Amino acid sequence: MKLVLREVIKSIIVGIAIFMVVLIIFFLNGWELTMQQLWNEFWESMVFSMIIYLCNAASFIILMRKYKKELFTRKYIAYGVMGNIIASIIGIFISRFVLKVLVNQTPLADFLQGERPQYYLNSFLISMVVALLFYAGYYYKFYKEKQVKEQKIIAGSASARFDALKNQLDPHFLFNSLNVLTSLIEEDPDQAQKFTTSLSKVYRYVLEQKNKDLVTVDEELNFARTYVRLLKMRFEDSIVFDIPENCSMPEAKIVPLSLQLLLENAVKHNVVTSSKPLHIKVFEKDGMLVVSNNLQEKQVVKKSSGVGLQNIRQRYGILTDREVKINKTASEFSVSLPILTQQYSIVENQENYIEEKRYAKAKERVKAIKDFYGNLMAYCLVIPFLWWLNLRTVDFLWAFFPTIGWGFGLLAHGMEAYGSNPLWGKKWQERKIRELMERDDF
Repeated sequence: MKLVLREVIKSIIVGIAIFMVVLIIFFLNGWELTMQQLWNEFWESMVFSMIIYLCNAASFIILMRKYKKELFTRKYIAYGVMGNIIASIIGIFISRFVLKVLVNQTPLADFLQGERPQYYLNSFLISMVVALLFYAGYYYKFYKEKQVKEQKIIAGSASARFDALKNQLDPHFLFNSLNVLTSLIEEDPDQAQKFTTSLSKVYRYVLEQKNKDLVTVDEELNFARTYVRLLKMRFEDSIVFDIPENCSMPEAKIVPLSLQLLLENAVKHNVVTSSKPLHIKVFEKDGMLVVSNNLQEKQVVKKSSGVGLQNIRQRYGILTDREVKINKTASEFSVSLPILTQQYSIVENQENYIEEKRYAKAKERVKAIKDFYGNLMAYCLVIPFLWWLNLRTVDFLWAFFPTIGWGFGLLAHGMEAYGSNPLWGKKWQERKIRELMERDDF
């Protein structure tokens, strides 16, 4: 209900704006209208504008629910355009039906027989203007939401890396490793020495890579083999690994410690026994590094928080638009990590990032103020000219309409440029952005 009311209010505003433009055209062409004619023109224009707008709004909302944000991509933009054209034609027909049949009491059969394509031309051009305004408004909203999401991801990168460091090696892994080492010291000192060497390499690698955004796939594969040796000493023949020696693209990179997280998750959530060995395979496929294992989930296991996979996804989200893919079937679980072949960089220094954001915000504010002054200068030049034209031509004071309408728009523009709004408060936009950023489902 709120959505419908909001769109109706928008349709009224658009209708008034369009009528003011039409009114100016009338008087600039010397067409004098009586008050009755002016009123008839007004409500007929409002009927057309509101119905066409609401039809376009309904079409857009339906497409948005089906395609979501992808509607703004090149792949689906044609659907939006076709939807607007069809909705506009339907809206024009409904508007003419309301005016001719319902208001003027024209018989339905006569109305349908008298319809001609040329009757739709002017209204169709106006409807395209309405559709343009509609798309511009929603695209601006989409752009702002995208900015907020990007800020949320980047602002959370520091905490994400902290979580990554905390969760890269599960405390249980260290505890189990020390237990294995204790037993090996007594049973097989040589094997214990190898185990200690591998364990130290694992933790050294974690410390070396903790502040890096990307490492080569070959580095990560070498580390994974070291990590696998530790698991093999613990589980022996209960785990079967298939890991390539190196990547087909030497310069290819992935997020550091992502392989270790996936290997650890596979062991953590599946039964690993000699009768039910766990088969883990790492391979390349379609520009992705895939880690898959046969699914034999533990009956009793601590509920997963999903921190590991969320961590990987979040860090990839900072660097690229390519997504981490997860596939689960009745017999197999696999995770595909994008292999990155281009150079990616993000802000490493939090202070530099904050400074850059402050500069960008200040630059945006200066541009808004500059645009406001341009709008003000245009107002000061055009409005006096319109009043001069009005007083020189007709007695009807039509110049009131652009003076008041444009004046309200100029006032709103000025308040936005200087960050002041009596309805929402001076800091409303900043508070709203922080509120959205703090929402987990945004």
